[in-house]
Order: sequence, then C-alpha cells, then structure tokens
Amino acid sequence: MPRFYARRRLSVAAAAAALISSVGLFNAPTASAALPTPVSAATARTYLASLTVAAEDRTGYDRDLFPHWITQSGACNTREVVLKRDGTNVQQDSSCAATSGSWYSVYDGATWTAAADLDIDHLVPLAEAWDSGADSWTTSRRQSFANDLTRPQLIAVTDNVNQAKGDQDPATWMPSRTAYRCTYVRAWVQVKYYYGLSVDSAEKSALQNYLASC
Repeated sequence: MPRFYARRRLSVAAAAAALISSVGLFNAPTASAALPTPVSAATARTYLASLTVAAEDRTGYDRDLFPHWITQSGACNTREVVLKRDGTNVQQDSSCAATSGSWYSVYDGATWTAAADLDIDHLVPLAEAWDSGADSWTTSRRQSFANDLTRPQLIAVTDNVNQAKGDQDPATWMPSRTAYRCTYVRAWVQVKYYYGLSVDSAEKSALQNYLASC
C-alpha cells in the first residue's frame, strides 16, 4: 500500500477515535466525580483501629448547627464549587450556578446533564458527625466540616440516592456500585479520623469487613 494511503487511514482512524471519545459512545460515563483521593486501605485500617468506639447520641441535633454551602470565592458557594469540580464541561452563569454540564454519580453509575438532578453528599452525614462528637464542637468547626473541600467529604451524586442514604452509616447503607465501596469506606474512615469522631460498634464492624476486601 502506498505510504500516502497508509498515513491517511491512520489519520481517519485517529479522528474516529477522538470523535468516539468526545461524544461518549458505547455508553461510557461522560464524567467522573473528583472526590479528593482517600487514604489507602492499609492506612484506613490503622486509622479505624485508633477510633473511639461509643454509642451514638443525637440529643440536640439541628442541621442548622452546621452552616453549609458557604461562599468559597466570588459568587460561588460550596455546592457550586463541587458541581464544577465533579462535572465535565460545566458552564456557570454570573451567579456561579451551573447551567450545563455532565455529571457521573459514582454511587449508582448514573450520568446526569442537569445540576438539579445532583445533591452534594456529605459522605459522613452531618447528623452522624453530631452523634459521634460534633455536638461538642464550636460552630466554626462544624462549618469547616460541612464545607470541607480538602478531605474526601463532599461529592456530587444522584439526588434521590443521597436522600435514600440520609444519615446512615456503612452498617446500614453503602453505594449500590460495589466497585466504589472500597473508596467509600476509606474516605469515611479518613474523615472520622481527621475530625476525631467516634464510631459505634456496628459501624466499626461493617468498616472492618469492607476494608478487609480492599
């Protein structure tokens, strides 16, 4: 085959591959969440072993005690920052609201193109944190926890999946995508360890079991 035609075929093949990648054929996810990478399973097991085991106490809990979706910069609050971080080709208006984009929910494998279909999950729920020691924190520390973009604590996921999770810990709720469960429990333990939160006995047992398979 003449070299000219060989080069042309390669060029066409490359263009086709680029097109497939850009339009997301073959049902490939069009975005993937960018949760800060949690500690390794080995480190998570070490952290978990050091956490205090205690019964939970929800006395006095009120979600408003955790100021959340605070302004991060300009007109952008925490929710909009996470939507931008976790999406692909996210466009925002002058008030920083996401007007278009694509989001892949790692909990259930769904892809969304409307920001209204996403919730920002507190991986360790606010009520769970309260039950585990945040009841003694200052409002400032609770605000930091509720808006933490540094630890693996905030992630954009399908709204009704987040609502089904509610305030449950890994003893009673886990992402339906088994491929994400190792990441989830590593993140859970890291957040609890960083903030000095306790675990209850059922929660610790579940975390140990999941981490043993990581």
